[in-house]
Amino acid sequence: MKRSELISRILIITGILLAVGAPLFLWARTPLIHARMAEDGGWNPDVIQAEVGKPLHLKITSDDVVHGFAVGQMDMRSVDILPGKVTEVTLNFDKPGIYAFFCTRWCGLNHWRMRGTIEVSGASTDPQPASVPLYVSLNLDLDAPHDAPVVPTGKPSATSGQLLEANLPIDQSADYYRSHSPYEVFESLQNTSLTEAQRWDTVAYFWQSNTTPESLANGKQLYAQNCAACHGENGAGDGVFADDLAEAGEASMQTMEGAMNMVMQVPVDFTDPRRMLGASPALLQGKILRGGMGTGMPMWGVIFTEKQIWDLIAYIYSFQFEYGN
Repeated sequence: MKRSELISRILIITGILLAVGAPLFLWARTPLIHARMAEDGGWNPDVIQAEVGKPLHLKITSDDVVHGFAVGQMDMRSVDILPGKVTEVTLNFDKPGIYAFFCTRWCGLNHWRMRGTIEVSGASTDPQPASVPLYVSLNLDLDAPHDAPVVPTGKPSATSGQLLEANLPIDQSADYYRSHSPYEVFESLQNTSLTEAQRWDTVAYFWQSNTTPESLANGKQLYAQNCAACHGENGAGDGVFADDLAEAGEASMQTMEGAMNMVMQVPVDFTDPRRMLGASPALLQGKILRGGMGTGMPMWGVIFTEKQIWDLIAYIYSFQFEYGN
């Protein structure tokens, strides 16, 4: 076959593919990734292959609204994916495993379903032993009731508590803080000369002393990006999707036998002192890692790093305590 004839045939085939809308990534290492709202399919493709030590080059576009792209468990800034435009992202992995990529823009009620996986093969260049989550080592039942039987009449003040904490019988280590609820620490002070209000102020200071302004700022940002749309900007469970979640739960009751016990619940109110002051940081860690079974609360364990989870927990407690400046 003459060279000119071969070129002509290639051009004809290319024209046919363009005419029928066939994808032209046949020779590309990675196909063009399309992002759509979860109701219309989410990411396509939603499974990507990669290798340790080899850069992964991605091209991503949106078919509807603005989406965001990020990979969990990695130190990377989210990237906006604009409708009709192609955004290029390069990723590098230093250990094998399955990584979750997700949408960082609130694109609808099922935004949290906008997840895909990157399967990374090869040998690790940065071996790290897997750690056991604290809630697992403490054998906590994440679904058991944990309401505090006693709550303060107002918002406890860490500033006032700082003036009272000297020589009090409190183990101020991070391990004690993470494994005990605010109510348990409050109870541990019952044989002191402090009033109930002073005991709660002391608890507030203890909680503040186990975080930093930087961690609180990081937790606030994580909360705004990932939690506020459901739980509300001020933590009261009244986010922009709260009513939609309630309606979705009511609709599911009409189609499932015994669904009263399975219905999707409205988002938790982090300003409720009975619920929050009876919950230890370790218990909140478990709920964030695993998600709320049957509640519509997604699993964040594949998204957040351990530090991000503790920063987020520290910020969530700020809805209960007055930390001051």
